[in-house]
Amino acid sequence: MNSVIVIASNNAGKLREIDNLLSPLGYTLRPQADFAVTQACEPYPTFIENCLGKARHAAKSTGLPALADDSGLCVRALGGDPGVHSARYAGQTATDGANNAKLLASLAGIAQRDAYYYCVMVYLRHADDPQPLIAEGRWHGMIIDEARGSGGFGYDPHFYIPQLDKTAAELGMAEKNAISHRGKALSSLAAQLKHL
Repeated sequence: MNSVIVIASNNAGKLREIDNLLSPLGYTLRPQADFAVTQACEPYPTFIENCLGKARHAAKSTGLPALADDSGLCVRALGGDPGVHSARYAGQTATDGANNAKLLASLAGIAQRDAYYYCVMVYLRHADDPQPLIAEGRWHGMIIDEARGSGGFGYDPHFYIPQLDKTAAELGMAEKNAISHRGKALSSLAAQLKHL
C-alpha cells in the first residue's frame, strides 16, 4: 500500500484538519499543489459527485491515491443553501467575510436559524478505482449574527453549538475535530482505511 495520499484541496484549513487526523495512521499527506495539480471543476449539484470528481482528478494527475473532501453549510430556512456553493456563495472568488455577509443578509428577519455542516470524503486507490471509500458526517448547530472566535475558517465564527455555548471558531482544533462534520467523516474513513 502506498502511504502517500494526495489531498485534493488547496484549502489550508481543511489540509490542517485532515493531516491532524490521518497522519497518526502512518500516511504522508501531500496537498495537490505540491504536484501542480489544477483545481478540479465542481459542476455537480451534489457533494458526492463533486467529491468523486475532485478525487479522480487528483489521482489521475499524480498517479497516487487521492483523498477529496466536499463540504459545506446547509441552512434549513434557505432550502439547504449555501450547500455545495458554500465556498463560492458570494461569487467565484469570494472571501470568507463576503460569504458570511451574504449568509447573514439572506437570513435577515428569519428566526429559524437551524443549520448543519455536511462533509463527504472519498478515497481512491487510483483514478479508476471501482470501489472508492466513502464517508460522511454532519454537525448540527445554528447561525448567529455576531461573529465569535478567531479559530477555524469559513462560516465557523457564525456557526453556534448550543450545547457548548460556543461557535466553531471558539473551539480548539482537537475539540473541533472530535465533534465536527469533517472529524466524523475522517473517523469513519480512518476505520475503513485500516481494512485496506
